[in-house]
Amino acid sequence: MATRRIVEIGDEKLRKHAKKVEKFDLRLRILLKDMADTMYKADGVGLAAPQVGILKRAVVVDVGEGLIELVNPEIVAAEGEQTGPEGCLSVPGRSGIVVRPERVTVRAQNAQGEPIEVTGEGFLARAFCHEIDHLDGVLYVDKMVREIFPDEEAEEDGEAETDGEEEGQ
Repeated sequence: MATRRIVEIGDEKLRKHAKKVEKFDLRLRILLKDMADTMYKADGVGLAAPQVGILKRAVVVDVGEGLIELVNPEIVAAEGEQTGPEGCLSVPGRSGIVVRPERVTVRAQNAQGEPIEVTGEGFLARAFCHEIDHLDGVLYVDKMVREIFPDEEAEEDGEAETDGEEEGQ
């Protein structure tokens, strides 16, 4: 198990556009595995390559339904709307309310470069959107309707407790 250091807000790499992955080789597979290991160790549900300092268009997501690896992902369809708590492993100790689509379809490639298409609803859709935003230098704090403060978290019975659920994106 190899984990990498998670880049935090303030680091310029989080604000840059990631480059398209061209080589589907052992190096990419190691990156994806390290990202998954890092995400799991941090109790997250998603991680984008820029969050570990690599400016490549690659993300991993696991909202409890198994690991999904997406290389060069793009959202090709979105419908509906959901509003809910969100946070980020790169923005520790904070969370906010963010509006996202209820359902998204993502076209990407797998670790071998084969085309895939995945549709997610609810929490999975939120995670896909959050991680793909990272590839374009966008953080949830740029989109949040409002910040959730610690005293609100207690009132909401952990509803805003998202790092292990939604925040780890």
